[in-house]
Amino acid sequence: MFGTGLLKGLGVTLKHALDTFEDDRDSVPDRYRGSLELGNNRRVIQQPIDQEGLLTIQYPEEKRLLPERFRYIPMLIWDSEKQEDRCTACGICAKVCPPQCIWIVRDSDENGKPMTRCSDFYIDAAVCMSCSFCVEFCPFDAIKMNHDYELAVYDRYPQLVYDMAELTVPLEYYAALWPTQYEEEQARRKEEEEQKRKQEEEKAAKAAARAAAKSAAAAEESAGAAPRRSAAELQALAKERAAQRQAQAADGGGSEDDAAAAKRARMEELKRRAQERARARKAESGE
Repeated sequence: MFGTGLLKGLGVTLKHALDTFEDDRDSVPDRYRGSLELGNNRRVIQQPIDQEGLLTIQYPEEKRLLPERFRYIPMLIWDSEKQEDRCTACGICAKVCPPQCIWIVRDSDENGKPMTRCSDFYIDAAVCMSCSFCVEFCPFDAIKMNHDYELAVYDRYPQLVYDMAELTVPLEYYAALWPTQYEEEQARRKEEEEQKRKQEEEKAAKAAARAAAKSAAAAEESAGAAPRRSAAELQALAKERAAQRQAQAADGGGSEDDAAAAKRARMEELKRRAQERARARKAESGE
C-alpha cells in the first residue's frame, strides 16, 4: 500500500516537473500570458487562476498584477476637476482608526477661524493595519487605499510617517487603481447632484409662485382700494354728512317718543305674562 502510493506521488511530481520544463522552454511561457512588458526584463504578471507551469515570480524584476480590491496604506485624493483637496479636516478617519495612526491639523484663516481644509495630515505607516476603516467612514470620499506596498526604509522614524504632500494623489491615479469603485462613486455623485438640482429648481419654483401670488394680492388690494380725494372734496363730504345728521335730528323727535312708548308696552306685556305663569305654578302646587 505504501509502496504504490509513494510511486503515484512521485509520478505526479515527475509529470508536473516535465510540464513545467516544457512550458519554460517555450518562447512565451504560460506564466507570461497576458503580462505587461516594461523593458529591461521587467514585467507585470497577471498570473490567472488557470495558469500552468512555473508559478514563481522573479521579484523585483517581475511583479504580480494586483487585484483592484488590494489595499495597503491610505492616500488622500486631490480632485482634479474642482482643483481642491476633498478632505475637509472633519477628523472622522482619525476617530475611527483602531491603532490611532492618523493625525489631522485643521487650517484657519487670518482671524483664527477654523476652515474646512487641512493644514497638516500625517499617517504612521509603521502602525497602520490597512483595515480601511478610514475609507469606509469618510463622508467625502477623500481618503482611499493605495496599492503601493514597497515602503521598506532603513529608519522607521521619521521615514514611515507620511505627511500630506506624500499622501496626496490626483483623482486620475485613484481611477486607474480602482476603476470599478470609481465608476460606482461617480454614478452616485451624479445622482446626488441631480437630486440636489431638482430640489433647488422646486424651491425656486415655489418661491416664484409665492412672489407671484403676493404681487397679485397687492394688485387686487390696490385695485379695490378707495380712490384718494382732494381736500376740497373731503370738506364738501363732511358738510354733507353734518347736514344729514341735523335733518335726522330734526325729524327724529316724534319717532323717539313712539319708540319709548313701544318699549314700555312690551315691558308691561312681559310683566303680565310672568304674573300669569306664577299664578299657574301656584295653582298646580295647591297652595
